[in-house]
Amino acid sequence: AKAAAPAAPSKDAAAAAPEGPELVTLRGPAAAVAKNMNASLELPTATSVRAVPVKLLFDNRIVINNHLKRARGGKISFTHLIGYAMVQAIKAMPTMNYAFGEKDGKPTLVKPAHVNLGLAIDLVKPNGDRQLVVAAIKKAETLNFFEFWQAYEDIVRRARDGKLTMDDFSGVTVSLTNPGGLGTVHSVPRLMPGQSVIMGVGSMDYPAEFQGTSQDTLNKLGISKVMTLTSTYDHRVIQGAASGEFLRQVANLLLGENGFYDEIFKALRIPYEPVRWLKDIDASHDDDVTKAARVFELIHSYRVRGHVMADTDPLEYQQRKHPDLDITEHGLTLWDLEREFAVGGFAGKSLMKLRDILGVLRDSYCRTTGIEFMHIQDPKQRKWIQDRIERSHTKPEREEQLRILRRLNAAEAFETFLQTKYVGQKRFSLEGGE
Repeated sequence: AKAAAPAAPSKDAAAAAPEGPELVTLRGPAAAVAKNMNASLELPTATSVRAVPVKLLFDNRIVINNHLKRARGGKISFTHLIGYAMVQAIKAMPTMNYAFGEKDGKPTLVKPAHVNLGLAIDLVKPNGDRQLVVAAIKKAETLNFFEFWQAYEDIVRRARDGKLTMDDFSGVTVSLTNPGGLGTVHSVPRLMPGQSVIMGVGSMDYPAEFQGTSQDTLNKLGISKVMTLTSTYDHRVIQGAASGEFLRQVANLLLGENGFYDEIFKALRIPYEPVRWLKDIDASHDDDVTKAARVFELIHSYRVRGHVMADTDPLEYQQRKHPDLDITEHGLTLWDLEREFAVGGFAGKSLMKLRDILGVLRDSYCRTTGIEFMHIQDPKQRKWIQDRIERSHTKPEREEQLRILRRLNAAEAFETFLQTKYVGQKRFSLEGGE
């Protein structure tokens, strides 16, 4: 037993054990990031800052994602919209895409042919370590929003799968980073050589003085969440006035100017108009009472004319609208979307937010089926129809979806049999009934 026992470490071995920090050589992307950070110290940069209300950004994103949920699927993030606004602002101000370079030892202004938007992607390794990579969406100014969205998702997907190539990292002219997703309020990122500007996006939250206020009070007062945008630029080729104008352009686009959201809705084939930016309407107590009546007028308008906005043509996209279905025509604005109104049993509820009311109305009357029934004289018959169509959409269970698929397959197989067995015979086809 004594022979099997391990020998105690000697004093010399203990003295030889290394002490101090562990040294790990950086390799691959981590080494490239460190090298780029050192190179960035040579750039004389400055930073402009602008606060932007994000109420309209929130509202239109909700409309977009609600439509996508019922249509092609997918989800739009805030960064998709902000990145696209950044590209459009640079497209309107090409000087923000210019970089500094040297030719034959002389300072040179570099004018790239395209806007190559670099996306700062934070990758989390299985061991918890983080790695930052910046990959580019090439020729971003030539893409509509749908194409930009798909290119963005492709870059992020390949980054997480470790399938990015060297071409994805090269040629970046401007960059976008979004530390706001981690709660950072304000960021001044580093600018890489060869780039002209990097825009940082801060977190979206209510101003500090309102963060202890109840949500109901915030809705009544019309207080919007705010995000901070920063523009860090190469001061050798871009001046502060241009950077400030660039941020103003981005802010105006996010507030719906120059048809920004209209273009996005068109690219995604959303058949109705986006939410518009308007100032809140001052309302006294009497106005609040009459506002509830205007909400009932809006509901009635959708019942009477909602079918004119239905997307009933699968071959040709058209953005449909009607004045009677516009909330602004009823004295309502985007600030009322989060406010509750008495609805007297509409969709089975007594109180609903205007946003939820519009969601039910659009799902009921403005999708791929046009419904017109208010000409019916019998109120019981009208009520019977309303109860069955004015309800929130519930996605069928998986088993029900599979049952529908099996019945569709059976119907298609029967159709194929008939047209093969009885060629040229007159029959009433199921074609289109799917």
